[in-house]
Amino acid sequence: MPDTVSPLTTSAIEAPSPAEPPACESFPDTKARRRYWILLGALAVLAVLFAAGTLMWNNPMPFGTSGFWRITEMRATSLVVIAIVVVCQATATVAFQTATNNRIITPSIMGFEALYVAISTAAVYFLGAVGVAALRGTPQFLLQIALMVFFSLVLYGWLLSGKYGNLQVMLLVGIILGGGLGSVSTFMQRLLTPSEFDILTARLFGSVSNADVSYLPVAIPLCVAAAAALWWRARKLNLVALGRDITTSLGLNHRREIMIVLFLVSVLMAVSTALIGPMTFLGFLVATLAYQLANTYDHRYVFPVAVLTGFVVLTGAYFVLKNVFYAEGAVSIIIEAVGGSVFLYVLLRKGRL
Repeated sequence: MPDTVSPLTTSAIEAPSPAEPPACESFPDTKARRRYWILLGALAVLAVLFAAGTLMWNNPMPFGTSGFWRITEMRATSLVVIAIVVVCQATATVAFQTATNNRIITPSIMGFEALYVAISTAAVYFLGAVGVAALRGTPQFLLQIALMVFFSLVLYGWLLSGKYGNLQVMLLVGIILGGGLGSVSTFMQRLLTPSEFDILTARLFGSVSNADVSYLPVAIPLCVAAAAALWWRARKLNLVALGRDITTSLGLNHRREIMIVLFLVSVLMAVSTALIGPMTFLGFLVATLAYQLANTYDHRYVFPVAVLTGFVVLTGAYFVLKNVFYAEGAVSIIIEAVGGSVFLYVLLRKGRL
């Protein structure tokens, strides 16, 4: 008697196996990935155009002469400073927002700028007008960075390793300490003479012209090392963004990772602040635009967009204000005004911190 196979068995044998679930990708589809690379290329082209315009536009010397190249070299120094500041601010803000799981706050909330203002104000208060000169020099630059990083590490180590172990408490304490340092600085400024106050105000005004060329051999390695370390840890940052419980269940030490990220953020913010002065909302503006443009959660792709966006914004503002309105010193004012407006818009739209 021939063997018979039931229709059910036949259908089970011939039924195709279910498709395997797609691997977790950084972009929802191929179109989004293509759009990202087009965007990155467009930002790179804009960055090159603004950089070339800043270097060569309206150069009073004939092209190719020694005077032309001397002026171009001076302008190139400003571009290097802008690049350092953008890398520091953009990378630090994106990583800080991930560590705190909040896309509204910025690293400035931890009191870096308040400490910088307090150090500069104290120097002028105790030493007079020569106090500004006393703060210039590579050793003094390194000292300011060391003080800011030490201040942040003490704060992180105390509030994240102690019995409280609460990131929100750390942020609140940082705000309170920053406010306290700001009050002390304001008190000392009121006791200065008008000439000393004018000199101090110029020092506290965030500007590319505040940077000293002698600082670059120190600032560039610190900036590159800290930013590269954050990009290297981008996959871990992707896990940190999921929250403490999920991160821990996936086998990552959440507190240790937060401490490492905050240390690298403190180095970047200290370098930027000590180099040119306070730039409160630049990082927030750049990070907000980067998240909107990149349309991905993967930090490996968010970091490049944030850096290029920041460079385009800062060099574009610098180029337009210098060559159209002849007010290159107002760059930081425009950036802070636009960044502050974006901050208020995002805050009012979300309705919460």
